[in-house]
Amino acid sequence: MTDTIATLDLERELATQSPHRIMRYALENYENIAISFSGAEDVALVDMASRIRPDVQVFCLDTGRLHAETYQFIEQVRKHYGINIDILSPDGDAVRKLVSEKGLFSFYEDTHKECCGIRKIAPLRKKLLEVDAWITGQRKDQSPGTRSDIPVIQDDQAFAREGESLTKFNPLANWSSEEVWAYIRAYEVPYNPLHDRGFISIGCEPCTKPVGPGQHEREGRWWWEEATKKECGLHASNIG
Repeated sequence: MTDTIATLDLERELATQSPHRIMRYALENYENIAISFSGAEDVALVDMASRIRPDVQVFCLDTGRLHAETYQFIEQVRKHYGINIDILSPDGDAVRKLVSEKGLFSFYEDTHKECCGIRKIAPLRKKLLEVDAWITGQRKDQSPGTRSDIPVIQDDQAFAREGESLTKFNPLANWSSEEVWAYIRAYEVPYNPLHDRGFISIGCEPCTKPVGPGQHEREGRWWWEEATKKECGLHASNIG
């Protein structure tokens, strides 16, 4: 409870700060901290960190179903910043069991929850047991139904080690998509070429499609499901 109260106090202090200042606070106060990089526009986080603490840990969830362009982009980021990116893979036996029993596209029939649980959540949970804090690219405007209230810092009880705390930073929470892209262009940050083809929110290849003018970015993800269910579970605290 004490950790939670302290986090709430800090949230009030950091909520009005810029993403760069929030990032600096996180990197200067947590030695064992890692950035979760999805291979999309959250590359802005990697760029900010490179200017503060270039040796910070960066990890990426390789579900085995990403676009070829995303794999190439991850490699481009690794070389551009001269960093090591920890590529996390799902458990092979669990994937094999799912595919053997339900086929390669079961998520179209019984929701993405089981597939995401195996390919994304399980590897993430294992990784987060190793760190004291993590940094994500979540923004409030990404999903009005599930992310409109995310704070810039939170006590992540969903993935914390038993009896311990895990701090989660969302430095981009108060930025809009336009502000992220203004940063990417101003600092000539490399970006995933899929963005130039209408993809805004980028996930696995079978579960992501480009969106048209006027459509919200989340409409390109799991489009066969209800808007209120468009979270894969990586940010479990967003769903009440």
